[in-house]
Amino acid sequence: MQKTTFEGSQGHELAARLDTPDGEIKAYALFAHCFTCSKDIFAAGRIAIALNAMGIAVLRFDFTGLGASEGEFENTNFTSNVQDLVKAADYMREHLQAPSILIGHSLGGAAVLVAAHEMPEIKAVATIGAPADSAHVAHNFDSAREEILEKGEAEVSLAGRPFKIQKQFIEDIESQKMDDHIASLKKPLLVLHAPMDATVGIENAEHIFKTAKHPKSFVTLDSADHLLSKREDAAYAARVIAAWASRYVGYKLTDIDKKKPVANKTVVVRSSGNGKFQQYVQAGKHFMIADEPESVGGNDTGADPYALLLASLGACTSMTLQMYANHKSLPLEGVEVSLSHEKIHAEDCGECETTSGTLDQITREITIKGEELTDEQRARMIEIADKCPVHKTLHGEVLIETVEKPDKTKAAA
Repeated sequence: MQKTTFEGSQGHELAARLDTPDGEIKAYALFAHCFTCSKDIFAAGRIAIALNAMGIAVLRFDFTGLGASEGEFENTNFTSNVQDLVKAADYMREHLQAPSILIGHSLGGAAVLVAAHEMPEIKAVATIGAPADSAHVAHNFDSAREEILEKGEAEVSLAGRPFKIQKQFIEDIESQKMDDHIASLKKPLLVLHAPMDATVGIENAEHIFKTAKHPKSFVTLDSADHLLSKREDAAYAARVIAAWASRYVGYKLTDIDKKKPVANKTVVVRSSGNGKFQQYVQAGKHFMIADEPESVGGNDTGADPYALLLASLGACTSMTLQMYANHKSLPLEGVEVSLSHEKIHAEDCGECETTSGTLDQITREITIKGEELTDEQRARMIEIADKCPVHKTLHGEVLIETVEKPDKTKAAA
């Protein structure tokens, strides 16, 4: 993460942060936050982390008068927000690389639909919980509308904080012709929205989608709330955006951080630099992410090491049973393996050789699907499960040889 600043549309210094992936950057994205929010809102952080994991650098900033940016909020409006976005893209073009992906959350989503027209390098636009009309935000201060129009301004409470809203703000949002901007976007558009969004109704997504021209896509965020306050909802939105945008910005998700080919049956793990524990895991031509949960200081962007170990045993178990069923022509319809890991006291294990300290216990539950299977066949398959190669490895004597490998990148430097 790098903190930076740039000059906004009204001449004030705007606070920004650039989140970059480890290794090669596949694309740059510009993120616009929700109304009266900041660049540090939970959803923005989660989306940046997930996009970084896919090789996408993300610039997010505080609009004029919000967060750590200079200026007075009451002197801003929807048009100034759009121009702040254009200024952000100008900064990226000059100091980094012009953004090719534009993402907007809530009112920020409406802003990117307008700002994209002034950013020729943009190849894909995504909105999250965006209103179809910028005037939608006016419902937040309906009770003060008469006072604002009569006196020119009024203080209102938004998200529990006081904000001064001026008459020019209302006049500006009501003068916008959002349908014209949406219909003439001429960029691939992804609309993400939660059906139960209580702040911006799902009918807004429907209107945006119907008004936009192809190529366009819609993805439901199911039970997510407007602010994507649940980690899994924000991470899901980010993964969808990254996968969808890959079609338009010319990168492949499986190519991330491949500094050199990895030999078959070899696994390479590299620290990503994102958070305390995130790792890039490359197995042959396959790529995945490992991390630790938030409870121990991680960002929970991938499975933890023990979960990966359980996944290995579970996959091997299921494959072994399927191979056995095929060999014996058994009417097996499917296998599901559920695994868990815990530490137990050795004294609680009557069958273990170790009598003191703690032991690792893996519980493996196998669901064998197939109504025509006999009880005898099912019992035999449970026995076969113990013959899977990973199971044998975990039960056998394992020799781990550790040696230091010279850092060739330093030698080359």
